[in-house]
Amino acid sequence: MIELSPRALLVTGGCGFIGSNFVRYWLAQHPQSHVVVYDKLTYAGRKKNLADLWEDARLKLVVGDIGDLDLVRATCQQENIDLIVNFAAETHVDQSILGPLVFTDTNVRGTHVLLEVARELGLRLHHISTDEVYGHIRDDHQSVETDELAPRSPYAASKAAADQLVQAYAITYGLPVTITRGANNVGPYQYPEKAVPLFATNAILGEAIPVYGDGLQMRDYAHVHDHCTGIETVLLRGEIGEVYNVGTGREMTNLDMVDIVLDTLGKSHDLVRHVTDRPGHDRRYSMNVDKLRELGWQPKYDPREAVAEAAKWYANNRAWWEPIRNGEFREYYEKQYAERLAGSVR
Repeated sequence: MIELSPRALLVTGGCGFIGSNFVRYWLAQHPQSHVVVYDKLTYAGRKKNLADLWEDARLKLVVGDIGDLDLVRATCQQENIDLIVNFAAETHVDQSILGPLVFTDTNVRGTHVLLEVARELGLRLHHISTDEVYGHIRDDHQSVETDELAPRSPYAASKAAADQLVQAYAITYGLPVTITRGANNVGPYQYPEKAVPLFATNAILGEAIPVYGDGLQMRDYAHVHDHCTGIETVLLRGEIGEVYNVGTGREMTNLDMVDIVLDTLGKSHDLVRHVTDRPGHDRRYSMNVDKLRELGWQPKYDPREAVAEAAKWYANNRAWWEPIRNGEFREYYEKQYAERLAGSVR
């Protein structure tokens, strides 16, 4: 059991959705900490996600690729890092179907580089994973941390490979590691390629909402705040070498999620369009989170509250997402949905 809070953290992917929320939360809760955000600043890793914090002397940005071993090593040495928290990843399943090789480069090789640096310098590493590594969950089963990994998309496969590398380093080298596997996170600063911000911003703009297939896929929608507190719990009270699921333990259909978004925003359900499903779309994710609860953690939001709070954030923060929607995102959106929407049904 860990007893002391780490003082100097390297947060890779700290300008992304979950990473930036974690940085905000950690600095607020741990005022003596020093946080180095290490981020490649890709399309979803945005410096402005932490715009109001860059003047804080406890926070520093290093722009770099986690695959750059020399830069990662030098950063950890110069900043006297105690702990690497790895959020850096390519994360969107649809993007992994369109261009899978970058997912291997970042999610697998990048994680491997971080492990090598941690091994060389004697650092602890915490790895952020996903419920998608478990694959489609049948019947009433809920995934537990010891279940076999059965990924079904290039994204999920790359994350499963990273998980196994982390665990292999713990076994082979005795590296102090922990892993958290998060449910479908929603909340502030999530790039609008993901379902909840995509549907919320489409609804606000009065555009059609493209629901894959019948919309009856089951997901555990967890608020990013609860993911951050779950990670904190593992960092402070978890067992070295262990994996912890982080979610609500409850799921809903994607159609239910859409209903919550539209009702929260006061928009018509006539915006919904059923479009061609993605290849190999997993029907259900569901995780048992009892292991994390045993450490004293509880989620603040249930799934319905999480989705509603996320939709409200997008309604109140158009200045954050409108430049994205009007910029580079438009090309991806047209490529992903134009043909689907042309053949859609209500």
